[in-house]
Amino acid sequence: MDLFTIIYILLFLIFALIVFAVVQIRMAGIKVKDFYSFIEANQKLDKLYLFAKKYEKLSQQQQVIFLMEAETVFNAFDKVPDALWEEEYDKYMKVLDAYKDIKVVRWAQN
Repeated sequence: MDLFTIIYILLFLIFALIVFAVVQIRMAGIKVKDFYSFIEANQKLDKLYLFAKKYEKLSQQQQVIFLMEAETVFNAFDKVPDALWEEEYDKYMKVLDAYKDIKVVRWAQN
């Protein structure tokens, strides 16, 4: 009986923490879906940052993939307040610069 009581209390606490997190996200003026896409985009940003350092060596197909992934990251970051991603600003700008450079090169080739 005591084990079930402890399990119920723990489940209630987990549920309460999830509800509290959702309420905090909504109070910040962010949709939960946008916040989740921001978290995913933040993980993509780390990968794109590594590619941005060596974007000149990417093939045409890899550049197109880089551009598409970068656009999804930019869209996700635009939906959340800037204060939320201040720590990632340098990575964001590096990826943005690489994005612009690839776009210019591809535009010049056409």
